[in-house]
Amino acid sequence: MSMKLCIPKDELAHYRERLNCNFAELEQVFPDCMEEAVSLLSEAGLKDYLDGASLICMIGRGFEPVLTYLEEMPRVAARIGENSLSLIAQTVWQISRTPNGKTIPFFLQTIAEAARRLGSEQLLRHYVELILDMMERTTVSIHGFHATHPSPGAIDMLQNMPLLLRQLSLEGLKNWIDYGIRNHAKHPERQRDYFGLQSADSRAIMQRERQGTLFIDNERKLNLYLKALWNSKTFLVPYSEAFDELRKPRPYYDALGIRLPDAYDASHGVSGIDRYRALLAHCAAHQRWSEAIIADNFSPFQRLAIETFEDARVDHLACQRYPGLRRILLALHPRPDENACNPETQSCIRHRLAMVSYAMLDADGHGYLNPFVVEFSQRFHQLMAEGAQDTRTIATLALAFVAQTRRQSDQLPNIHFENTEVGYRDDNRHLWRFIESGDEEESFDDPKQRTQQQEDMQTLPPRLYPEWDYHSKTFRPDWVSLYESLHPSGDPDLIDRLLNKHAILARRLKQLMELLKPQQYVRIRYQEDGSELDLDVAIRSLIDFRSGHTPDPRINMSHRHDGRDIAVTLLLDLSASLDDTPPGCEQTILQLSQEAVSLLAHTIEGVGDEFAIAGFSSNTRHEVRYQHIKGFSEHWGAEVKARLAAMEAGYSTRMGAAIRHAGHYLKARKADKKLLLVLTDGEPSDIDVDDDRHLIHDCHKAVQELDQQGVYIHCINLDPKADDYVADIFGQHYTVIDRVERLPEKLPQLFISLTK
Repeated sequence: MSMKLCIPKDELAHYRERLNCNFAELEQVFPDCMEEAVSLLSEAGLKDYLDGASLICMIGRGFEPVLTYLEEMPRVAARIGENSLSLIAQTVWQISRTPNGKTIPFFLQTIAEAARRLGSEQLLRHYVELILDMMERTTVSIHGFHATHPSPGAIDMLQNMPLLLRQLSLEGLKNWIDYGIRNHAKHPERQRDYFGLQSADSRAIMQRERQGTLFIDNERKLNLYLKALWNSKTFLVPYSEAFDELRKPRPYYDALGIRLPDAYDASHGVSGIDRYRALLAHCAAHQRWSEAIIADNFSPFQRLAIETFEDARVDHLACQRYPGLRRILLALHPRPDENACNPETQSCIRHRLAMVSYAMLDADGHGYLNPFVVEFSQRFHQLMAEGAQDTRTIATLALAFVAQTRRQSDQLPNIHFENTEVGYRDDNRHLWRFIESGDEEESFDDPKQRTQQQEDMQTLPPRLYPEWDYHSKTFRPDWVSLYESLHPSGDPDLIDRLLNKHAILARRLKQLMELLKPQQYVRIRYQEDGSELDLDVAIRSLIDFRSGHTPDPRINMSHRHDGRDIAVTLLLDLSASLDDTPPGCEQTILQLSQEAVSLLAHTIEGVGDEFAIAGFSSNTRHEVRYQHIKGFSEHWGAEVKARLAAMEAGYSTRMGAAIRHAGHYLKARKADKKLLLVLTDGEPSDIDVDDDRHLIHDCHKAVQELDQQGVYIHCINLDPKADDYVADIFGQHYTVIDRVERLPEKLPQLFISLTK
């Protein structure tokens, strides 16, 4: 009796037409396979599913690989993600182009078990890479040249893969394979014995690599642990530590779940399952008690200290809730020797933080004599006892620790790492929030975020910048405190009136900018993904395929504008001297600057370049003010005009820190050319600086730094005496405008000449 189909016949026929495969056996199994696929996959997933089956059908290895793919892949995709559909199909195609084509059915039969055991798309991708690497290395190492004989042990290994995956983590599997290749590369029969688990050393290495607790065997226990003790249903995603030689991955969590190792060995008397519980307790405590704070203006040392103190805070709260947890955390937390780091030759910042972290976890038994470690451990526990248990309060304590313990040697490249890594703690990426998302200033165009940003900026700690001392030829570290904020708003109608005043000039500038717009498309050929088919390449690939050669998959092409890719920041000097009225003028320099910037912004908006505006002033090195007027992604509209209309002049001109901060945002843009325009009416100065040359040299050093980072800087100076100093700062990259009243006309024209 045939099963009644839930899929309408016309829809099933449509799916069958999309599957380019003509095996007679397919007609009997296709309806059942599609029943399961439709219930588990999205529309896009169904397309990838049928495309993958069509590709496997084309390799000419019979019906079995197609059937295995159709039967197994819907459940695999439902478990670890639909990207696995194309991954496996492309891998089968890749294997078919090698001498190891006979392994394809065996490879496909391992995928369901691999997906179940590994539990994530990333680990399945690593598994696939591991299999391909094994096949390639054994083929080449035996015969000395490629594509002659298949790997002797590949089929045996794939037949034993379910057992191997049940016994080993992915790292253990990699080590087991590497041992077999390294020791039996020139002996095909020994390879077959090794990868078939017939030799003594094969079983011994497997037993050696078995040590540890596999996540997949304890996933249900860990989920129940989170639910019962922390009332959390967070998704757990394993990763392997075997595939990143330069930097081992660390646990972390985000909106998609908690990432954790696929296996844990016993350590310091703590079992693997308890190590998992310690990690999950720490992450759950962060989720419950930590709040994200602004990261932009903290130095790397400050951020490291805040992370350490916040980790200690949530551990303390978790241990208050579950006292038995403290024993496990103390066993897993390293206890650095107090004299292990030599501050004369090493950077000891991590060593000090590891000591104070342990002291905060073990208040009575840490045994340290360092006065700062003792003092801040006591202050920490006093805060906890008083109930001041929020992230911002503990961040203040961490900043005080950095300030009081900092040494010049902390800058040394030789960093002391021994006994400073706390393995059960995550990487704290959840703890930081940036003012701007993406390329930093992008979120200025999001009205929902702007109000929150304005509130955040009022409480932002300063960003610390160095300042160049030309006498000693060294930097003064963290010398200048720069505070940034979103500029307050005024009346946008003021800017509209200024634009109407210069309507004729605005039209002429618009005509000039039209000539700068990208006009023609350029064809980009040989693309695997593109907007249309490149017929010449496609026909050539089809001929190669029909003649038995490997076809070129780059049969598409796309188009792009052959034109500008520029990001520009206009940095405005808002010092008190802008309130001066030049001789022969009826307007102040500030008013003329407003007109010029309005015309420039109106002009650039027409050509589509990325454009940001910011202003700066200073009141000693302790207070450099940096105000955002327009973000890169903001359009020239009422809100930007309102900020520009509210510009006010005041204080001094400490230019170096402002240039460094503007460059910090500009160099993060992805444009081909990055231009920083500095509009000022005088030389750098501040009330706490007696040496006139000091800030000139510092500003010149800032210009050099940005030039080395690919940021082009040009100064527009309105000071008639600028020739005495401006070349010392900007070299040949400056323009002096003697007749200030012509600034509204000259500034846009200068921009056009610099970017044409």
